[in-house]
Amino acid sequence: MTGGLLNVLKPPGMTSHDVVSFIRKTYGMKRVGHGGTLDPGAAGVLPVALGQATRLIEYITAADKSYRVELTFGYETDTGDDTGKVIHTADYDMPAPEQLQDVLQSFTGINRQIPPMHSAIKVNGKKLYELARIGISIDRPAREIEISRITLLKVFPTGILFDVTCSKGTYIRSLCRDLGTKLGCPAVMSFLVRTRVGKFLLSDALTVEELALKPELLLADPFLCLPKVSLSHDKAQAFTYGKSIFCEELCETLYGVYDEQKSFLGIGKKSACASVLIPVKVLSCQGKTLL
Repeated sequence: MTGGLLNVLKPPGMTSHDVVSFIRKTYGMKRVGHGGTLDPGAAGVLPVALGQATRLIEYITAADKSYRVELTFGYETDTGDDTGKVIHTADYDMPAPEQLQDVLQSFTGINRQIPPMHSAIKVNGKKLYELARIGISIDRPAREIEISRITLLKVFPTGILFDVTCSKGTYIRSLCRDLGTKLGCPAVMSFLVRTRVGKFLLSDALTVEELALKPELLLADPFLCLPKVSLSHDKAQAFTYGKSIFCEELCETLYGVYDEQKSFLGIGKKSACASVLIPVKVLSCQGKTLL
């Protein structure tokens, strides 16, 4: 096996790096990477690429993501979730459902968000959480994010449960903090499940236990995050040699490219003239697919 993709259900208590280490040992492969870090206490979808498929990670991490979130009012921590040190508490009156709906909806669209200190963002070669662990806090520039949908699911005496769909780079812990600020009471993220990364769905994800028993369970369709284009034998061979291909009715910017046998060949992009497919990442050579 030279490569493939896995839709892993990361359990709470396991870091994303732990999952990668587990996959390396299970599959006997060194070249393994994941498509978007999940907090150690969070669970949910973690796409993992093996071998040649690691060249596709940038397209997986760029996809939008969906989460189910529990927010708890009344206190704030240094990490933004319920695993951190409590730095502020306050009494509060539970906002009315109508107010909660209005505030949640106010975060839809393009926003600017300050990443938490306890994050893996690097500043001058140091990860922010490494600085936070030794008591150093630095100013972080706000970053542009987009939240396309927020849905209030349930109101508890101590907090709320909601779903959110957002762009790459959105920190749900920071969103919970900002929601609390806007409602006038401290808040933390007390539970998080990632339900989707692009077209990788929670309902299709495999536990580490399932993968340990049946490591052959790679995705039948190796690339789910882009629209597909299928090429004839001659065009597929030309694509694998890096040649641009004439294709009618190209509407999207990027495509997952397949041959007539539905073997994945790589990534192509639409040219300016809209009828030519240009190879971007080719994962096949001389008709031999690498996935």
